[in-house]
Amino acid sequence: MTTAILGEDGLARCPWGLSAPDYVAYHDEEWGRPVRDDQGLYEKLCLEAFQSGLSWLTILRKREAFRAAFHGFDPEKVAAFGPADVERLMADASIVRNRAKIEASIANARAALDLPGGLAATVWRYADPDAPAYTDMDDMPASTDGSKALAKELKKHGFRFLGPTTVYALMQACGLVDDHLTGCAFRGVARGRKA
Repeated sequence: MTTAILGEDGLARCPWGLSAPDYVAYHDEEWGRPVRDDQGLYEKLCLEAFQSGLSWLTILRKREAFRAAFHGFDPEKVAAFGPADVERLMADASIVRNRAKIEASIANARAALDLPGGLAATVWRYADPDAPAYTDMDDMPASTDGSKALAKELKKHGFRFLGPTTVYALMQACGLVDDHLTGCAFRGVARGRKA
């Protein structure tokens, strides 16, 4: 069983939130909190794609370097990247150097700018405030019907390097669902409950 566990501060957390020191602040202050702006969602989408096949901890530790390399994940700036920028990013040892993921991030910036109504409006149509609450991490799905539908819509608009699992991770991270475990002190915090 992988249920919420008690931290040294007396607060119960999702087990992954205590698995490394870097995770505590991320779990407590960021994960599951609503991200409602295009730039914030674009950043999370890019980072979730870069995480594919890697540990989230790797991405979290490189996040500031990613922000610098991708000009703060400003979609307009990234959409203007060309071949020289791809080579610059491929030479940057402070980020994950994967050509397909880099090129997808650029393509996704362009796609985000072309979305009718913007990225946030598109993504938040798939929010599921009534998603089931889980007591055990083992019961949590890797994807849902909502993440499958959102991935399909984003791909239809030209987004790359994302699928239902990556999109579900985005939904969890950005507060479209509340996947803090039922025993976690942070369940419901994004909806106004105090931890």
